[in-house]
This record gives sequence, C-alpha cells and structure tokens, in this order.
Amino acid sequence: MKILVVNGPNVNLLGQREPEVYGRVTLADIEARVREKAAALSVEVATFQSNHEGAIIDFLQAEAPGADGIIVNPGALTHYGLSLRDALAACGLPAVEVHISNIYGREPFRRRSVTAAVCRGMVAGLGWRGYVAALEMLVQMLQEERGESKG
Repeated sequence: MKILVVNGPNVNLLGQREPEVYGRVTLADIEARVREKAAALSVEVATFQSNHEGAIIDFLQAEAPGADGIIVNPGALTHYGLSLRDALAACGLPAVEVHISNIYGREPFRRRSVTAAVCRGMVAGLGWRGYVAALEMLVQMLQEERGESKG
C-alpha cells in the first residue's frame, strides 16, 4: 500500500512560522514521524511539498496512479485552491485533509475548506499528530474496504 503525503504553501516553514499557532515541529520532523508510523503499518509513503499549486497538481497527477490514498495539508490552498480540489477529485483516491491548527477556531476566512468536499475526512487542531492519525485511519479504511481488516 502506498500513501501520498502532500503539503501546500508555507508548510515548509513549520517550526519557524507562527510557532504559537503551528508549534516548533518542522516538516522534516513530521515526515520522519509519518515514515516511522508507515513502517510500523507496512505502508510506503511518498512525501511532497510545494508553494506552487501547479507543482502539487503535477505531483498528484504523476503519482496517483501508483498510490492507494492521499493525506493532504493544502495550507492556504484549503480556502481557495479550486484547481487543487479538482485534482484531488480527479485522482479518484480516498484522501484525508490535515491541518496543524483548528481552522474552525481561527479567522473567518480560514473556516472554509474548498478541498474538504473531495476528502473522506479531516483532522484539524492536533498539531503534527494529525498526520499520524490521518495515516492510521486512512490505512484502516483502505484495509477494511479491501477486506483486509484484522479487527
């Protein structure tokens, strides 16, 4: 099983950008924790981050055919990235949206997600732990759908 972990604009600045909101954990730290959990689940992950919506779409279009699911933190594209939304829908893969902060407890413009409608679910406000939770839940959902569930 292969899961794509995709991060949008400014997520590369985690650990530096507004630590009171996003914490001090870096994107490299998150990716390492996700890889550790993926190894424990016997799952492959491919990570990608870009500050450019087109680059993210190119990655999804290139990698989705060989993947089983997507974890996406669209960053600011959450609120206006309609082409990213369409790319996620076109992939045809189950996706889980992740946000470090609780977008529903922040400024009004951050409370709307244009990508949520094409995702199976969302994890928000759990910091870096949201990525690991999303991975666990996505893998479990995929296993259940394939009849591989052990529980």
